[in-house]
Amino acid sequence: MIEQRVQRRLAAILAADVVGYSALLQRAEEATYAEFERLKRELIGPSLSRHEGRLIKTTGDGAIAEFASPLAAMRCAVEIQDHLTSGASTLRLRVGINLGDVIVGHDGDLYGDGITIAVRLEGIADPGGILISEKVYSEVEGKLDVGFEDRGEQQLKNISKPVRAYAVCAGAPDEPIKAFGAALSLPDKPSIAVLPLQNLSSDPEQEFFADGMVEEITTALSRFKALFVIARNSSFTYKGRAVEVKQVGRELGVRYVLEGSVRKAANRVRITGQLIDATTGAHLWADRFDGGLGDIFDLQDQVTERVVGAIAPAVETAEIERAKYKPTESLDAYAVYLRGLAKFSQYGNRLATAEALRLFNCAIELDPEFALAYSHASHCYAQAKTNGWSSGTADELAEASRLAQRALELGKDDAWVLCGSGWALALVVRDLGVGTTLIDRALMLNSNLAEAWRCSGWMRIWLGDPKLAIEHFVRAMRLSPLGRWLVDIQSGIAHARFFLDRYDEAAAWAAMALQNNPDFQAGMRISAASNAMIGQTVEAHKTAVRLQRLNPTLRVSNLKHVLGPYLRAGDLTRYEEGLRKAGLPE
Repeated sequence: MIEQRVQRRLAAILAADVVGYSALLQRAEEATYAEFERLKRELIGPSLSRHEGRLIKTTGDGAIAEFASPLAAMRCAVEIQDHLTSGASTLRLRVGINLGDVIVGHDGDLYGDGITIAVRLEGIADPGGILISEKVYSEVEGKLDVGFEDRGEQQLKNISKPVRAYAVCAGAPDEPIKAFGAALSLPDKPSIAVLPLQNLSSDPEQEFFADGMVEEITTALSRFKALFVIARNSSFTYKGRAVEVKQVGRELGVRYVLEGSVRKAANRVRITGQLIDATTGAHLWADRFDGGLGDIFDLQDQVTERVVGAIAPAVETAEIERAKYKPTESLDAYAVYLRGLAKFSQYGNRLATAEALRLFNCAIELDPEFALAYSHASHCYAQAKTNGWSSGTADELAEASRLAQRALELGKDDAWVLCGSGWALALVVRDLGVGTTLIDRALMLNSNLAEAWRCSGWMRIWLGDPKLAIEHFVRAMRLSPLGRWLVDIQSGIAHARFFLDRYDEAAAWAAMALQNNPDFQAGMRISAASNAMIGQTVEAHKTAVRLQRLNPTLRVSNLKHVLGPYLRAGDLTRYEEGLRKAGLPE
């Protein structure tokens, strides 16, 4: 009897699965199943065919494929992940690739460590990422427009020897996303996020007070140029959530996290805080700060000094003194201002913005020299303009200008005052020259101010410099990777891509913005225009119809009154052309 020999061959194996598939099924079973089936049919299958891959097997949430070469497998993986990164789907994949010896079964299926290693690499890949073995790396390095991050030796389950792994990163230098789903890298200086403080007061209405403390401490820390400070908007996405500090550090790309609580009873305040190294989970210090309500600004300064002393001890005493800031002498005005700030933070909510404006004006009545209240009040008019709520009357324009100018008179050296006032003067009053100068000065005073980088991005678009705009939007997104401004930043990048004639990329970024807020009008406008320019007329028209439902008076002819102050006539003409093609009435 002749023993049948086992058939073997060398193969490049790609393994992929959907991130968080089980949880997604629990939330929306039919929609999740249908979306993955669509991806297999419209993206994964065609990509395998283009790169001569063979589908070996599919599971409920994944697939395994064989390729003749590691380079073909890599090209396929990058194509798929690049497409998903553009916002083309609500699902994300993990991908692992290995080159190894496999056993060919009678049924054509493949077996062995070559398969197992690919599956294990996929299991530890970043969400949305690609992780490859050293064998694949040695074959593809230098042959694709991607970078690689050495993840070191990995001990994989049921594999006897460690496997060196490499994460794949995007290679184009102007791309906002450095890596496919990779965790944000740590900045080259001490980095910190201040998490929402827990309100321990018996009155739940004091929640705004606890939130205000976070705002003030974050602002104080951001004034130190030796630090990298995550914006409040991103930190507040963790409010009310039980989350591990290490996870926060990974998601925000910071080394340190400050958490704690606030208790306000009668006229007494207690702030407790603990500073944690998010890379290790180690507690660096924990302390409490007690005082009367009148001492609240001093207490905030004490917390700030304690943090700086722990993570950046080289900061000079003079800089610590400069960072101390008392926005108002009136605690009543301050309390009303904090309530306004809570409403102002509900970006995209028309009623909340109107209430914020009312509260900021009340704070001004209580303290007519409260610069931040004036600045935020003027910013409310800009927020209304951005969201299509502005009436555009002469009285409205004059009031926005008055508030901004008064803020500047009272707080010419406050970066937030410069930013908020500069934004209102540029967008509402349409004085782009003055607005740009103020934003530039704000960034010179505080390079950690994500809001200023966001505003600056838009101003570079209006000035006709979309490449610089992308740089500034990317900086804003790094300082505030989550939170309310993300939709506006994504929309801004979409606009910049549009004016660089990269309409397909503009459409993809607009799609991401609309995923975060389907009714965001700036995102809808650029989505309709971009899709129209690449011939996606059905999608463009559908978006234009929705846009008109939200803003019935919008026409191509009055577009210039709705948009920012574009200096280059050709930019506005191209925007009008896109929306005209999308079906917006003349």
